[in-house]
Amino acid sequence: MLKGKVALVTGAGRGIGNAVARGLAKRGATLAVNDLDGNTAAAAAAEIGNGAIAVAGDVSDEAVVKSMIETTLTKLGRIDILVNNAGIDRAASIVDISVDEWDRFIAVNLRSVFLCSRTVLPHMRERGSGSIVNLSSIVGRQGALNGGIHYATTKAGILGFTRTLARQTATQGITVNAVAPGVIDTDLIRENVTPEARDRLTSAIPKQRLGETDEVANAIAFLASEEARYITGATLDVNGGFWMG
Repeated sequence: MLKGKVALVTGAGRGIGNAVARGLAKRGATLAVNDLDGNTAAAAAAEIGNGAIAVAGDVSDEAVVKSMIETTLTKLGRIDILVNNAGIDRAASIVDISVDEWDRFIAVNLRSVFLCSRTVLPHMRERGSGSIVNLSSIVGRQGALNGGIHYATTKAGILGFTRTLARQTATQGITVNAVAPGVIDTDLIRENVTPEARDRLTSAIPKQRLGETDEVANAIAFLASEEARYITGATLDVNGGFWMG
């Protein structure tokens, strides 16, 4: 399905990003694995194998992003797929969020998507093909119930970014789409959500369970594949029916 393709996944050291990287590799892609922590990125790349490389660094930093993409092109020769997954989250009311924290969320969750996409696009345009998949969230669709307003704002911003970039690249052989996960069973959920709160969440989801990281990865693999070549500017909701729009 993706044999011969090269994919760069940001925030791929753990959670959804790691599942995405593994899922793309399973389908034949060679991976460039990004994580803020170098050891985590290296461990993930080693686990994935199949020629995967680690490209660690803060993707909200323009110089880091340029270096990361140059390294990927030098070592792997091309970038066919970019998955903008890196992000941070914290449940907080607006009065508890400092300006510095707000700016950091915008940088990590939204500026990084802009930087990575802008930097990789000239290469994709030159090749006349490419796929960009951006990680949004159900909170970008409906707002956060108990989460941070800064997180929800960035995830909504990703949807507007995705649609606009899709329009700008539609005639260049490039697709740009988003995936909006609902409540996914990650380490973050297991560590921070009480059993009682988990039960309440589960009962509110029509599928009556939390999502799995592999289910998000499967959606992204589809959007990154040739099977989705006529899909651009779309948002694929992976939420068990929690939000239907």
